[in-house]
Amino acid sequence: SSRKMASPLDLAHYIRSIPDFPKKGINFRDITTLLSDGPAFRECIDQLAAKLGHLGATKVVCAEARGFIFGAALAYKLGIGFVPVRKPGKLPARTISVTYALEYGTDTLHMHADALAAGERVIVLDDLLATGGTCRAILQMILMQHAIPVGVGFLIELDALGGRAKLIEGLACSPLIDSLIHYTSE
Repeated sequence: SSRKMASPLDLAHYIRSIPDFPKKGINFRDITTLLSDGPAFRECIDQLAAKLGHLGATKVVCAEARGFIFGAALAYKLGIGFVPVRKPGKLPARTISVTYALEYGTDTLHMHADALAAGERVIVLDDLLATGGTCRAILQMILMQHAIPVGVGFLIELDALGGRAKLIEGLACSPLIDSLIHYTSE
């Protein structure tokens, strides 16, 4: 008997767009509508696992706060560890950090200095790829620990902002980069 495979949910259907938030001209992509729908959230994690699970990673590395939602669920699904990346002053043990440029000013992210072993294969996950600054800072910290970023995954990618090209520019790594939903315009 041939059973038809269920087609994956169209996850973009579960993302709410809020015009002119947080400021005029921005079309905000709200993920809370996807998160509040159990089958859609499960499908999101299943799709990320299908795209990144074959890479042999032993940890998922994510920045607070939205990255934690997806990263912890993916780590659980794959049966691997989770490494939190946080703002200054939030992690209790010795940390390494990277400061990076924002549109106005800078931001700094920290990771425990002993979070990754040299040669360890890791996945970086976040909800959104826009300009790529946050994810690039995480990749830099992974490389500082001599670990290997094998995959970088996103729920949403804003293609028009060109973050994908900036992610690994000049960095000694070539991870698989994948996004579940692409928006060609902001």
